[in-house]
Amino acid sequence: MLTSSFIFLPGVGRATERRWWDEGLLDWALFLNHSSVPGLSASRKDWYDGELRTAQQLADTGHFHSFATRLPRREHWRLYDLCRSRTVYLDIETTGAPPGQGDVTVVGLHRNGTTVSLVQNENLTGARLQRELDACDLLVTFFGSVFDIPYLCTLFPSLRVPPLHFDLCFGARRLALRGGLKQIERELGIDRHANIRDLDGVDAVRLWLAWRRGDAMARETLLQYNRADTENLVTLADRLYEDLALQFGPSSLSSPLQQPAYSR
Repeated sequence: MLTSSFIFLPGVGRATERRWWDEGLLDWALFLNHSSVPGLSASRKDWYDGELRTAQQLADTGHFHSFATRLPRREHWRLYDLCRSRTVYLDIETTGAPPGQGDVTVVGLHRNGTTVSLVQNENLTGARLQRELDACDLLVTFFGSVFDIPYLCTLFPSLRVPPLHFDLCFGARRLALRGGLKQIERELGIDRHANIRDLDGVDAVRLWLAWRRGDAMARETLLQYNRADTENLVTLADRLYEDLALQFGPSSLSSPLQQPAYSR
């Protein structure tokens, strides 16, 4: 999807991008292979050609972070497929109070099939969290741009987060999927283990307090709950990426998909 994107070019919006797709300019290579484009002066075509060659070089060398300043934030999902091996899926649990008043109890990070749980008073430190984030180019969360990341940055003021962020909450809203993570999971048929299926954020706070009182079972349940929150982001991101490409990408990308991954 990234190499079909033109909206990072100066003066190009979604309407122009869609028109070019409809005219058969489905990706950067096709654009570059055309000596002229209707509506573009020769000088602007040359300018855009140079921008696209630079973008291709950045993509070929894995400098995906460079696109953070080129693509609108709401379009960062377009890099998801190319950045999978350098994507981290993140979800946090807290004591229930707002940032600055409460605390982070667990940070779940999933990358390349492995989940790491960083726990308060055990292995959750700013340095350890930074090492995990430095290993990725793209961050995937659910509502994390509003909650998880601001909370972590309040706790660790010097924390550097990946510049590319696919927030699934807002991706889902563009596809008319409403509600929280658990509600959308149910709508899409993404299941959880029976013993944590009905738990929510309030239960996570309760489990943390029980754990601090010495309940070892509460510890395992809380970590299992956070792992599910974190790992299910992978399945959800895959589904939303396909449906966003279907609805907002060129026809050549969406044609193999006959309908969205969810039903209405």
